[in-house]
Amino acid sequence: MLVRIVKLSIAEEHIKTFLANFEKQKENIRNFKGCRFLELYRDKTNAHLFFTYSYWNTEADLENYRHSKLFKGIWAKTKPLFNDKPQAWSVEKLDSLE
Repeated sequence: MLVRIVKLSIAEEHIKTFLANFEKQKENIRNFKGCRFLELYRDKTNAHLFFTYSYWNTEADLENYRHSKLFKGIWAKTKPLFNDKPQAWSVEKLDSLE
């Protein structure tokens, strides 16, 4: 399993647009082949910072998503909303406690 963490810095005037688009697309992302989990977080002290966490069966599944029509459409709407360069990490979960 691969965990993808993406940090997004959204311009304050575009936060509502970003959240509305995420709400519209979240089920499509989550139901994309190979995606097992999706969450959106917002920083407690910097309201313009958001993080997505998604779990993917394989790196190939993530790459298929990143090259899909769905991702390209979402990215085209999201990219103009940034006020800083996004950052992304692909990590391997080593341990989890609940």
